Amino acid sequence: MMASRLGRWLGLPMPEAAVIDVSDWLIENTPDLCIDSAGLRAKCSSGPQLGSRYPCDPLEDVIFDYLPESMFGKVRNVADFARVLVLDKWTANCDGRQAVFSKRSEERRYTATFIDQGYCFNAGEWTFPDSPLRGVYARNCVYQSVTGWESFEPALTRAELMDIDYIWQIAREIPEEWYGGDAEGLHRLVETLDQRRSIIRDLIQAFRTSTRNPFPQWTAA
Repeated sequence: MMASRLGRWLGLPMPEAAVIDVSDWLIENTPDLCIDSAGLRAKCSSGPQLGSRYPCDPLEDVIFDYLPESMFGKVRNVADFARVLVLDKWTANCDGRQAVFSKRSEERRYTATFIDQGYCFNAGEWTFPDSPLRGVYARNCVYQSVTGWESFEPALTRAELMDIDYIWQIAREIPEEWYGGDAEGLHRLVETLDQRRSIIRDLIQAFRTSTRNPFPQWTAA
């Protein structure tokens, strides 16, 4: 939830996330609220859970988690893939960047929505093992329009100027059950996020100069 809230504040297209209360009654009366693992079926837990709004209208829109590279010219907000790098590098997303693509059935152009922030802060470790190729999208085609630092705006400046009080505002909304009452660990996470604002450009630069060569149009120093 914390990474999603930060991303939305940066102006990135992410589903709204909220804490919702899941009752025992709902679990008992909803067969789908179970997890199948290795042939074993376990009921989900009740209590405060993360709710994420569906990224489009399920009755009017179509949605895909994959598009062939030839279709990316029809993604109206492909430039947001560069901007979401600001969040993924800042929060040390240790997974590849995940996105879904939706559109009205009669439209020709898609909108990318960024989902699955679960590996930010190195998942449940709350550490920041930076690596140039972590937290990036699998295909370079989404970065072809990057020509310089302006391609990461306004997300980059918003992150660099974010007040630590706003980070704390988000952190205080996290249910205590989710972090096991580890107030010291939560404080350390917030302080580290605040400090890392100053190295976001360095982390993006490390990706730029990596073997991926993701920004071929970026010729400025």
